[in-house]
Amino acid sequence: MGENSGTDATAERANGTAGRAEAGPQYFADPVRSPGPGEGDGPGIGIDTAAVAALADEILDFRFKAVPADAWGRTVRDWLATRPTLDGLGTPLLTLDAAALAHNLHTMAAWCRDAGVRLAPHGKTTMAPALWQAQLAAGAHAITLANLPQLRVARAFGVQRLLLANTLLDPAGLAWIADELDRDPDFAFTSWVDSTDSVRQMDAALRAAGARRPVEVLVELGGPGGRTGARGVPAALDVAAAVLAAPTLRLAGVGGYEGALAHDASDAALAAVRGYLADLADLHRRLAADYPTPTPVVTAGGSAYFDTVAQELTPLTRQVPGTTVIVRAGAYLAHDDGFYRGISPLSRRPDTTPLRSAMHGWARVVSHPEPQLALLDAGKRDLPFDEGLPEPQLVRGAGPLADTPAGATVTALNDQHAFLRNAGAAAPVGAVLRLGLSHPCTAFDKWSLIPVLDHADAEHPRVVDLVRTYF
Repeated sequence: MGENSGTDATAERANGTAGRAEAGPQYFADPVRSPGPGEGDGPGIGIDTAAVAALADEILDFRFKAVPADAWGRTVRDWLATRPTLDGLGTPLLTLDAAALAHNLHTMAAWCRDAGVRLAPHGKTTMAPALWQAQLAAGAHAITLANLPQLRVARAFGVQRLLLANTLLDPAGLAWIADELDRDPDFAFTSWVDSTDSVRQMDAALRAAGARRPVEVLVELGGPGGRTGARGVPAALDVAAAVLAAPTLRLAGVGGYEGALAHDASDAALAAVRGYLADLADLHRRLAADYPTPTPVVTAGGSAYFDTVAQELTPLTRQVPGTTVIVRAGAYLAHDDGFYRGISPLSRRPDTTPLRSAMHGWARVVSHPEPQLALLDAGKRDLPFDEGLPEPQLVRGAGPLADTPAGATVTALNDQHAFLRNAGAAAPVGAVLRLGLSHPCTAFDKWSLIPVLDHADAEHPRVVDLVRTYF
């Protein structure tokens, strides 16, 4: 991997976002499945495809650490047309794998269809409008986000259905949301709320802003030792009563996050998740007669327990007619070689199609000061480390690709270096290692532009797209 981008000015255009405003990246094409009734509905697929396509006109320069200097001054579209390869990129580097992205996208869409749930993937995982577009085109019902800045990014790209898995209390933010709702009759927005104090503050801010459309809210149920959310069904019922009394708010359902109550797939963890979901279902049933909408929502399900969410909550579609069950998994698209590899239902259950890791790190050996210690040029500024350290997988050197030795391990990360031990002569100075990564939520945020490779296992992978992120 050096500065040679493999340019060929007359070569065919690479498979990227350039020139495909309506269809999206070609590697996401699905010859089997199209969105079912109610999936991805709304104007078009629910995102401004022209705005996403316009990302191909962005000029490449020093701001994007993933692209080589010989790409500077070109647009994304023009650079991709030169058919660049991994060999022309520098290190440190984060890449995505096109084949794995497509596999994960369609595997999850099919799973949701078969499980009878809708998907509102957590967009905060990638903050990449092109990937949101692919998820919506594959049938996602909405995009879930976590805070006000993320909402603004989504609206800048015309996302028409947004779920905020958080409580929005900022008066200026509420005024902005009220204006967006008034300005765009097709915009659907839902927020969470977990206390009567929050209800009063939201109502006051929306009244002050002169809001004309009520803001839809879900009552959030939490759990002991968990994160946000009303503690217990009685407290959540009080919140719902406050929402029903607030003219600027509209009770749309209930929701929460079971992942805050467990961190593995042990029997005890799954029991805790099921107990929480039973309470969430009970809350929904108790509110059935009070909902001012014929299609109330119940939502849970991060990327670890969405199978259990479907098992426990889909009976509500019969018990409370009109109920829509929404899961919010976001990490499934990139998946990983660490935390989610071990905990995702589509990896740990033998009766499912497994997901594949679609993200990799690449780092060069820059020092070999001891026989069993090598220092790589990628660290905390480049790669995720909060849910497990990078995993050495392949060595790219002067010869063919080679697996790393069985005992090779990354034992620590500094800001700009990784400590690789027990690789010996298999990782000489100058060699480039492919690293498996853990936790996509803290990988994408370190890169504003991420190359997509046609296949990360190839001898000479080609760059087929560049994914723009907005953190």
